[in-house]
Amino acid sequence: MITFLEGKLDTKQLARIEMNIGGVGYEVFIPLSSYDRLPLEGEHCRILTHHHITEADQKLFGFCTEDERDMFLKLLTISGVGPKLAISALSGLPVRELKNALINGDIKRISSISGIGKKTAERIVVELRDKFDPGEQLDAFAPIEAACGDSRMRDAALALGALGHKPDDAAKMIKGVAKKLSPEMTVEDLIRLALTK
Repeated sequence: MITFLEGKLDTKQLARIEMNIGGVGYEVFIPLSSYDRLPLEGEHCRILTHHHITEADQKLFGFCTEDERDMFLKLLTISGVGPKLAISALSGLPVRELKNALINGDIKRISSISGIGKKTAERIVVELRDKFDPGEQLDAFAPIEAACGDSRMRDAALALGALGHKPDDAAKMIKGVAKKLSPEMTVEDLIRLALTK
């Protein structure tokens, strides 16, 4: 099994690259998210790979980060999702956004990806939603803290999530009361304010 390639990047296109490894050319299919991180043609490159083998074909799929490859492999476990569709999903949404859409059960966002219909999006959400560790689920709330620089908002959103609200809904509730945030306000005050709005 080929797990990575390291050598000269001969050709770089939006959906595929060619790597020169010791005089042998390897064609590797990539998502747009990896294309953006590639070096210039002719430069040294190391890319993580998945060697996909079927009865009729063999293909290499490449990724610049372990997160991308991990998400690709998770998508391949779903009935009806092949490598082409998995690459399309990673090209349609960055890994973090895709994770958050899965955690939030955001079928509309996932079905907006080219090639993924509503039924496939529903299946992806059902099968992958719980396959992320708690730390990754906390990342769904990170944009709240980044937007206001206040950890109380993140803590309040997490508490609303623990009360049964979806992360996306909890984020909206907290953002909705952000203007009323004052230095003396506690996390509990923020939660009460969000619930009474």
